[in-house]
Amino acid sequence: MFGPPSAPQHLISNVNETSVNLEWSPPVSTGGRQDLSYNVVCKRCGADPQRCQPCGNGVHFSPQQLNLRGTRVSITDLQAHTNYTFEIWAVNGVSKQSPSSDQAVSVTVTTNQAAPSPVTSIQAKDITRHTVSLSWQEPERPNGVILEYEVKYYEKDQNERSYRIIKTASRNADIKGLNPLTSYVFHVRARTAAGYGDFSTPFEFMTNSGERRGWEGGTRYMLCFYRARQNIKIPRSRCPLAVILISPSGLLTASSACARSPAVGLEEHRAPVPPLVEANRGGRQQGMWKEFVLLPGCRLQTIIPSCNHCHYRVLYYRRSKYSKAKQDSDEEKHLHQGVRIYVDPFTYEDPNQAVREFAKEIDASCIKIEKVIGIGEFGEVCSGRLKMPGKREICVAIKTLKAGYTDKQRRDFLSEASIMGQFDHPNIIHLEGVVTKCKPVMIITEYMENGSLDAFLRKNDGRFTVIQLVGILRGIASGMKYLSDMSYVHRDLAARNILVNSNLVCKVSDFGMSRVLEDDPEAAYTTRGGKIPIRWTAPEAIAYRKFTSASDVWSYGIVMWEVMSYGERPYWDMSNQDVIKAIEEGYRLPPPMDCPVALHQLMLDCWQKDRGERPKFSQIVNMLDKLIRNPNSLKRTGGETTRPNTTLLDPSSPEFSSLGSVADWLQAIKMERYKDNFAAAGYTALEAVVQMTEEDMARIGISSAAHQNKILTSVQGMMSQMQQIQGRMVPV
Repeated sequence: MFGPPSAPQHLISNVNETSVNLEWSPPVSTGGRQDLSYNVVCKRCGADPQRCQPCGNGVHFSPQQLNLRGTRVSITDLQAHTNYTFEIWAVNGVSKQSPSSDQAVSVTVTTNQAAPSPVTSIQAKDITRHTVSLSWQEPERPNGVILEYEVKYYEKDQNERSYRIIKTASRNADIKGLNPLTSYVFHVRARTAAGYGDFSTPFEFMTNSGERRGWEGGTRYMLCFYRARQNIKIPRSRCPLAVILISPSGLLTASSACARSPAVGLEEHRAPVPPLVEANRGGRQQGMWKEFVLLPGCRLQTIIPSCNHCHYRVLYYRRSKYSKAKQDSDEEKHLHQGVRIYVDPFTYEDPNQAVREFAKEIDASCIKIEKVIGIGEFGEVCSGRLKMPGKREICVAIKTLKAGYTDKQRRDFLSEASIMGQFDHPNIIHLEGVVTKCKPVMIITEYMENGSLDAFLRKNDGRFTVIQLVGILRGIASGMKYLSDMSYVHRDLAARNILVNSNLVCKVSDFGMSRVLEDDPEAAYTTRGGKIPIRWTAPEAIAYRKFTSASDVWSYGIVMWEVMSYGERPYWDMSNQDVIKAIEEGYRLPPPMDCPVALHQLMLDCWQKDRGERPKFSQIVNMLDKLIRNPNSLKRTGGETTRPNTTLLDPSSPEFSSLGSVADWLQAIKMERYKDNFAAAGYTALEAVVQMTEEDMARIGISSAAHQNKILTSVQGMMSQMQQIQGRMVPV
């Protein structure tokens, strides 16, 4: 009689940084069949081996994960410093009829530190005659703390025969001593304690000529163009900037009553195309740019795009006063800053034009919807797969527009795609494209396996180290710095709007908010994109509808609190009006349990009443980088010091003065089931209870992490009340 095979034997593991090689011997019994094969199950585990989850799509198996005929497998792209459990199952044709754990053998390993993955993007912030200022993002998989970066560069014509190297601890570098009007190739790689990662792919930038004739005293402008459509006229009323004639040869020439000669009015600047314009073109047809100076007494009129068979549109312009005294030729600053400038899709007369410009149209036949994973404001949110011609199939998230929509609903729905399509950053959700030519109308984005950050943290309460949590915060801050640099204000930054992928990379999402808030007596202010809960919103945004990057910084401070508290609700069950009143009176959230003092101080900085006193996102990123490089600075927690009297007490904690005994306190917080545990361990007075730690909780038999957290949070509240009663609170 046939049966399932027994378990494989002699499983051996060999760990090499973030790769694992497994080998085993065949089972003693094959179940009397010849169709024996093996399946590999991969689980990522925290400190508790009973709390594991599947490894996800980011892990790769060679030769394969299922239906293995051989007795060895290599697993790569694991996370560094992480516990993994691997199960090898022996299966045959009858295994499904009677599956049993007797068919599997398992091993648990801990990966060590691997070198970082390559840097994927380099940007030129400034280019002058002799200098290129570079910046780049942290590798997608740093696999540890980045100690330094190495920049290799050489003249393009030298083909790496003669190169130079500079090193830096930050993610930017000024490359000096370059030749004018010369193309240079740059590579960057990162180093951790495990060594250097691979160099990035080459990025090429050209230095400038430095021509500046007649610039003194003028106002400098940059106009950027791309070919919009063939044989379509652009109304002059849409381009009220300057008179520019575009010749068929592609050269820009100036003509106006004030500028009959370029030497008198508009001075043409013939430097190479800046990286910013290349980025703004987004792969469209031929693009152009022109930088010029409008001299005193000259005035701007209307752009006239004019050539035989083409028309152009202006993307944007920026301007600044030029002073020869402030800038010498070697340190000439260009107007572009290496990032694109956000264009509000609601400023378009035809909103569909914004969608066409910033979002790629996808054929519906390339999309396969698999299951519904949520309900959004406009319709269902699904997971599925996208298979574009010539590309591999990928997992995607699909937002659909429900049937019976109005024109306004369709416009508002697609505006999020018009916004997302302008962003390109590893900590911003990536737009794959839209489906607008058939129903249902869809927005396609990358799929984030772990869902929203708040739910993910609650599900994994207590499982991460402080450094891992700071890494999460650093990623969010990096994404917000990018948005701030693009002059985009999010307005709804909260942990629920941060998505987490299988590699624990956090990405800012939900770009459906509008600029205008409507009055609402319930103090939950409604916008075109949904509601903004008061507890995440800066006071000036609530009172005066003043949304800025500084108000986003306030919201980021709340996100910090959410992360360090593993997804607790800010201000607990307080009403919106009570939250507003408390903030106006100067109260702020207390540090979450075991929160480092340095992080809570950064939260308080984000919650400064004067928005001008709040840190910029660039400063926040730098602060978090310093904390990551100096882990000892994160060891001091709030338990070692008194709290300032501008911090709120946990309203879930009962009034200390009203409690007569430990039993009364446990009943007040609905934890009376542990009354005997406390009594048996000798905790009969509240003064003793407030000294308890997480280890004490486990020692007296409270094993539930959620219950430990609830009790310890109440303990912290009682401690604060005791300190207040004893007059030991420290004012800010």
